[in-house]
Amino acid sequence: MILIFGGAYQGKLEYALKRYGLSQADVAFCADGDTSIPTGRKIIYEVDKWVLSLVKEGRNIPVETSLLISANPSAIIICNDISCGVVPIDPIMRRWREETGRLLGQLAQQSDEVIRVYCGIPTFIKGA
Repeated sequence: MILIFGGAYQGKLEYALKRYGLSQADVAFCADGDTSIPTGRKIIYEVDKWVLSLVKEGRNIPVETSLLISANPSAIIICNDISCGVVPIDPIMRRWREETGRLLGQLAQQSDEVIRVYCGIPTFIKGA
């Protein structure tokens, strides 16, 4: 598994598509409101939106993350890092931020490569 993370609109997906020679057809787009485990594509994009859906439903994020990893052992997982900035007052948004941070840690431990993309430039945290 490969984890690519960074801030919103920093070029994570574009980087992954170019580096691994993939196209939009290879991407599973996560959407707020969809709690199903994304599978079946080489790239799983915006996993943070999936986490928000799970938080809103009160689901157990570590268990769901383990299921995500089991279902996608060779996927490229792309996630927005939402851990910087002002801590939200809203309890749901605060839990989303916390759970996304924990998800990134769990994914990073399981990944062969961890890459942070900032301004379109990759920094290799683990592997490669």
